[in-house]
Amino acid sequence: MFVSLNWLKQYVDLQGLTPEDLAEKITKTGIEVEGVEPFGEPIENLVVGYVKECNQHPNADKLNVCQVDVGDEVLQIVCGAPNVAQGQKVAVAKPGAVLPGNFKIKKAKLRGEESSGMICSLQELGIDEKYVPAEFAEGIFVFDGDPEIGADASSLLNLDDIIIELGLTPNRSDALSMMGVAYEVAAILDTPLHFPDEEVQITEEKAEDAVSVTVKDGDLNPYYGAMVVKNIKVGPAPLWMRNRLISAGIRPINNVVDITNYVLIEYGQPLHAFDYDRFGSKEVVVRRATEGEKIKTLDDEERTLSSNHLVITNGQEPVAIAGVMGGADSEVHEGTTTVLLEAAYFDPQAVRSAAKDHGLRSEASVRFEKGVDPDRVQRAGLRAAQLLSEYAGGEVLDGVVAYDDLSYEEKTVTFTTSRMNHVLGTDMNDAHIQDILRKLQFSYEQEGETFTVSIPTRRGDISLVEDMVEEIGRMYGYDNIPFTMPQGAGNAGGLTAYQALRRKVRRYLEGAGLSETLTYSLTTEERANLLMSPDVKGENVRPVHLAMPMSEEHSHLRLSALPEMLASASYNVARKQKDVAFYEVGSIYVTEETVLTKQPDEKERLAGVLTGSWLTHPWQQEKKNVDFYVVKGILDGLFDYLDIEEQISYQQGQVDGMHPGRTALIKLNGEAIGHVGQLHPTLQKGYDLKEAYAFDVDLEKVFKAISSEETYTPIPRYPSISRDIALVVDEGVAAGDLRKTILETGAPLVKNCLVFDVYQGEHLEAGKKSLAFSLLYLDPTRTLKDEEVEETHHAILDKVKEQYNAELRA
Repeated sequence: MFVSLNWLKQYVDLQGLTPEDLAEKITKTGIEVEGVEPFGEPIENLVVGYVKECNQHPNADKLNVCQVDVGDEVLQIVCGAPNVAQGQKVAVAKPGAVLPGNFKIKKAKLRGEESSGMICSLQELGIDEKYVPAEFAEGIFVFDGDPEIGADASSLLNLDDIIIELGLTPNRSDALSMMGVAYEVAAILDTPLHFPDEEVQITEEKAEDAVSVTVKDGDLNPYYGAMVVKNIKVGPAPLWMRNRLISAGIRPINNVVDITNYVLIEYGQPLHAFDYDRFGSKEVVVRRATEGEKIKTLDDEERTLSSNHLVITNGQEPVAIAGVMGGADSEVHEGTTTVLLEAAYFDPQAVRSAAKDHGLRSEASVRFEKGVDPDRVQRAGLRAAQLLSEYAGGEVLDGVVAYDDLSYEEKTVTFTTSRMNHVLGTDMNDAHIQDILRKLQFSYEQEGETFTVSIPTRRGDISLVEDMVEEIGRMYGYDNIPFTMPQGAGNAGGLTAYQALRRKVRRYLEGAGLSETLTYSLTTEERANLLMSPDVKGENVRPVHLAMPMSEEHSHLRLSALPEMLASASYNVARKQKDVAFYEVGSIYVTEETVLTKQPDEKERLAGVLTGSWLTHPWQQEKKNVDFYVVKGILDGLFDYLDIEEQISYQQGQVDGMHPGRTALIKLNGEAIGHVGQLHPTLQKGYDLKEAYAFDVDLEKVFKAISSEETYTPIPRYPSISRDIALVVDEGVAAGDLRKTILETGAPLVKNCLVFDVYQGEHLEAGKKSLAFSLLYLDPTRTLKDEEVEETHHAILDKVKEQYNAELRA
């Protein structure tokens, strides 16, 4: 919100404060001031001049020689503006003036003619071109009215103004108007307010004879008021009004449009003026748009409407999108003589939806979205009618034709002085609170130390006791609230068991050579359904769709971290970082509901993506690319580090988006908790990656399997015995199943069993394979005898023969 101090002074006495002092006071009471900037540069020797004569330059076709009365003398000025003419009152920079950009005005000769000064355009005086009225965009500025010749033009053009930019939080929509800012400043400075009246001179003709109002969706439009103003003369608005609009960041158009914009900034209430004769009927009907209905808006764009949009119609077709933008067919133009003036209250959500759908965020829609003051809606319409009568020559018809189902009831908040002091840590008495409520202009009733405060409708941000505590606290002054140390016994900080385990996982993976990444929890609908782990994927599991996503790229909550991690890997590879090893600890969001009635389940997962080289030693001419066993080895090391390796097994599985022959399900005590493997070649190509591998594990289930008891294994005091066996089995037999059988049969003497070779081919039957295992025999309490080892060894061979038809390889 841009606040003009010259405008603000019309409502409240600023008590001689500098702009910086005022900005500091506003900031200290809770509204941040983001900037204090001069609107322009006051220019010495810039005066109002009267063009007495304007003649063609004898030596230049595009120049004129003007005789300009500046009050104390007549100056001859050569001017090249196409719109300069005799009888105009213009801004004249006399010799000695310095214009913005350090442009010094001196006496000079132009094509042989003396020129003593310069007739100025608004751009030359430092006004941004986008705010210059169209009629002056290509030439000099001409004053309207009858300013005094020789008067200070800087003041008349508002160049001495200061603009304070307020950074408003969403709850302070009351300060989106000059009146709202005036209430705030008057409370801070404890000074009276002076607002304009809204008295309107009316004709005997009744407005109800000229227009009727019907609202079909009162929930979206609880108030709609229409006034009719006849015999309008469209032209430029008065200079003071144009100056104020420019200071607020709005370009002047014409007196009718400028008046509605002026009241918008002054009252915070958007208005709209229709050309009555082009409206199409005497009937105003407010309704929801029909699906696919079209309207051509003021920006000459044809827009397709939906049933979520509220429209103003003439009974047949839309003439405006409610609260957002009017239609081109009923726009006020130079030939307009009668205006239908709209002042309405529209549902914030309906306006927000329409503005978002059509990309039309305007000064009006911003205010409707945040909620306007119900008490000012009709008053703003009367104020605009008053200004149209005064500055556009309009005749206002008697009455406001309205549909009114709007609540004007003030909310009440009750609190006690002791409660206020307890929360704020202050020592206020009743008189302090009474004084603050008086400054805020809040009416109240008091019984003992209990205050019952009526909250004005302009302060929609206050509805709870906590809101009132904040209001009293900020007006009391944050600097006046004493510092107090918190009381109570302190506890030493520390990580929870879960946090400690999560940190342990991170340290292991980083030690193994992976880098942590952090990706968005929001993704596209397509990616949200991609690479879902089998332990997550269910018949009715579906990604959660956001009600109001910022973009389609972030419209759904993820069901796997892998798609966004792959996008990060692709980004790095595209920038010549060929070797990527990422991991992420993050949440996924699971629900089976089509329409959410509760929050989705948030589950923490560990995911990783690897591609490129895993090991490179050029000097030793060694290079190892990432493959399935590298990634599985990382996970095996992690499970061993967490002391749950014996509870983990792997089983070949199918996962959408993964290579069908190089993917394994990860099982914890027989229950699937994730998967590991190579990406499907088609998916790799889609991400512009070469051979890439990924894993996804349910971290919560892993942590639950970890014993809370600390254990250790002492270093053996007695020697161990190792035996190798190569077993020929059917190629469908899993090495993990064989290993499990060997360990179970060989217990308690067999302490470890490792697969060190797999062979298929020559010297083996078709459909057979050879699996070689290294067995470690050990008894930590004594030295083993050969007979014991032989007995156990034969028991193992018999068992695998019986269960898998396994034969020792010759």
